[in-house]
Amino acid sequence: MGPAGPRLEDGHRPLVLPPQFWSPQLNAAPADQIRLLDVQALDVRLQQLAHKRKSLPEHAEIESLNKDLTQLRDLLVAAQTEESDCAREQTKAEQDVDQVRQRAARDQQRLDSGAVTSPKDLENLQKEIVSLAKRQGDLEDVVLEVMERRESAQERVTELTGRLESVQAKADDATARRDTAQAELDGEAESVRKERELVAGSIPADLLKLYEKLREQQGGVGAARLYQRRCEGCHIELNITELNDVRAASADTVVRCENCRRILVRTSESGL
Repeated sequence: MGPAGPRLEDGHRPLVLPPQFWSPQLNAAPADQIRLLDVQALDVRLQQLAHKRKSLPEHAEIESLNKDLTQLRDLLVAAQTEESDCAREQTKAEQDVDQVRQRAARDQQRLDSGAVTSPKDLENLQKEIVSLAKRQGDLEDVVLEVMERRESAQERVTELTGRLESVQAKADDATARRDTAQAELDGEAESVRKERELVAGSIPADLLKLYEKLREQQGGVGAARLYQRRCEGCHIELNITELNDVRAASADTVVRCENCRRILVRTSESGL
């Protein structure tokens, strides 16, 4: 028990509750203390809604789809780059073929015109025509090989574009579902906040201030009901001495749980 006080006329000392059981100089009507439980319930609901909003399954789904989209975009850029490179390479190879073809055509025209009369020059011209024909064939093979690579790259671009569009559609759908769920939760939270504001406004400022301080310190729970001799904040049952002290406290005394320090609200179900 607390320190002894002055004796009364009958020789007995007045009952003094131990400090752990009250908030010094803080009293509140029982109805106000019970309304504090209503505020606590609304705060718990707000915490639940915030947790639900943060834990929506769409969050993980969107994150996974966005990773897929990033990977697909990188692959698509690589495929588009390869197709573009092949296109330039094909253009260059076709230009080389055209140059050789034109030169061979000019040589053949000189040969057919009879302008070359020297046997040696004629032999050299014939050899060059043969060489150009071989060169043209080799270059045409290069063109075909590049065309095949370009076609393969184009097919890859088409495939990746389709996959990207499909995953993007899934991401858009998941985002829409997330936004809808968040809007519903936000609407409910706003309704709860308005109700809390109304209830909290009817509670004495000093009691509410203590509650808010304890709620911040105690993981979101600042007031708990005393139910069947057990604190519903820390779920520890009060011993007989603690119960006797709480019984002795006046109805408007704001008592605290000795274990968790939360405001302990007494009701008809407290088991006192």
